[in-house]
Amino acid sequence: MECRDAFKKRILLPPSRFRILDYPRKPVAVFNPGAVIIEDEIHIFPRLIFDYYKYTSSIGHFKIGLKELLEENFPDVIDVEIIMWPKSREDLLGVEDPRVHIFENEIWILYTAKGFGKSSYERKDYLGFAKYNFNEVKRIGYFTIDMGNGPFFPKSNKDSTFLEIDGNETRILTRPHFANDELSLWAGKADLENLVITDLKRVKRPSEHEEKLGWSTNSVKVDEKWIIGWHTVVKSDLSYRNGFAVINENDFKFTDYKLCPNGLLEEYGDRALVIFGCGLISIEDNLIWVGGVSDYAIGIFIADRSVVLS
Repeated sequence: MECRDAFKKRILLPPSRFRILDYPRKPVAVFNPGAVIIEDEIHIFPRLIFDYYKYTSSIGHFKIGLKELLEENFPDVIDVEIIMWPKSREDLLGVEDPRVHIFENEIWILYTAKGFGKSSYERKDYLGFAKYNFNEVKRIGYFTIDMGNGPFFPKSNKDSTFLEIDGNETRILTRPHFANDELSLWAGKADLENLVITDLKRVKRPSEHEEKLGWSTNSVKVDEKWIIGWHTVVKSDLSYRNGFAVINENDFKFTDYKLCPNGLLEEYGDRALVIFGCGLISIEDNLIWVGGVSDYAIGIFIADRSVVLS
């Protein structure tokens, strides 16, 4: 499947543009950001890397006015605060790739925690859940999965987003890694009090020319439907390519590839040929994808919503 790129504007923010306010080191990579709009400001939550020895990630926060973003009028130096960093056995190897949501005046964050099992050195990727009130982060915990035989932590669970949130229950889109199973797109229900995902159903498998799939962004609601980005790694060149899913109740429709790395600045980085997640904003007639570029920079991609969904 070829990439039918739908994005009319592309903005690159390399790590040299960022200054960390609360940590005395310069980042070597600023990428894979979650994003959400609050009034007329875009709040962006990038993944930060400061060394290549352990490649340990943290999550930061900065904001930019919507008008400034659309006009590409960014400050020469963008100030960032670190809001999440490793604090436990489960996230000792880093916290990364946030998907952010607004609920009751809080930022709700789904993120990947890289660490170890509770009683062993088995490597695991946990699906973490935190709440941020712009003063502090409260870490709620890590989601287990219950397939009918009791809750457990799979080898990996990541690339997830909430849909409707109703009290302590929500629909969730997620990407677990079960033993000897392909990496596919799943949908289910989440108990936010006990942090258990149930009623999982697979909604899309990789095609013959794809290595794996994952959900890329947070979800946005437009005209009673949900829009979310998804990604794949194609076998021919191992590039990451992105499309959209449109969800109406339990009906999932998928576009072809709409966003792919293009040219030197997007194709060349610490992991070449990648545009990855993690933020999606719908404003006026635009879809704004705020994502990572080849594991080193932030890319902001703007498309006409009608073009994407046609």
